[in-house]
Amino acid sequence: MSISAKDVMKLREATGAGMMDCKKALTEADGDFDKAVEILRKKGQKVSEKRADREANQGLILIRMSDDRSKASAIELNCETDFVARNDDFQAKAQAFLNSAFENEAGSISELQNIEIDGLSIEKHLEEMVGKIGEKIEISKVIYINTSGTLVDYIHPGNQLGVIVEFESSIDDETIAKDVAMQIAAMNPIAVTRDGVDATVVEKELEIAKEQLINEGKPAEIAEKAAKGKLRRFYEERVLLEQKFVKDNGISVQDYLKQNNAPTVRSFHRIQLGES
Repeated sequence: MSISAKDVMKLREATGAGMMDCKKALTEADGDFDKAVEILRKKGQKVSEKRADREANQGLILIRMSDDRSKASAIELNCETDFVARNDDFQAKAQAFLNSAFENEAGSISELQNIEIDGLSIEKHLEEMVGKIGEKIEISKVIYINTSGTLVDYIHPGNQLGVIVEFESSIDDETIAKDVAMQIAAMNPIAVTRDGVDATVVEKELEIAKEQLINEGKPAEIAEKAAKGKLRRFYEERVLLEQKFVKDNGISVQDYLKQNNAPTVRSFHRIQLGES
């Protein structure tokens, strides 16, 4: 049967698929619009499965914060190329997914994927994007925070790095809050305090330091004590409150907060594009 350009355009507007794909789907469906939509969705599913083993380490990190800074959501939407990440439609979809995550208080990828936008689950929206764009597209991170303290966010230009910091109470000075968020972005700490560092990480660092010292010819007892000194330096490099403040290496982050009568940090989330 003959497929009109008007029908092809209607299907394209409804699905976002390419003109030729729309025409082929309508032809296969004998002009049945709903069946053609289903065919295109199935095509998206097949493309998604075909590209499942591809690397998707480009994309966007987005954060949305409540006006009172008590709630925040963050998502990472990935694709294969920076070209797609800069596409207006891709960015609009990412923003829509973020808004759904925030409004529905989704705290996991599965929760977010099950939320519907315009009658279609986000999981299905992702499949359609794969079918239309031809790249692997996935949501790799979803974070939701609700606190009795105060949240501050920072997005590095380009949306490839994002930080959310949770302070124990209200922080009035926006500069101080942003300084801490940018510290986390730049210095990549693994915990707020020593107590937050995983015990296995501590054991591994001690073991490595001790082995290095023994290999340098130090006796075992001396190596044991010296390894603890190296561990202190490890804490200074990787624990947020003990790190040297990037704007003044003469003080620690904790000193900076105390000097400005600012509340301490309760927790933080640092999202780097493409990192697990």
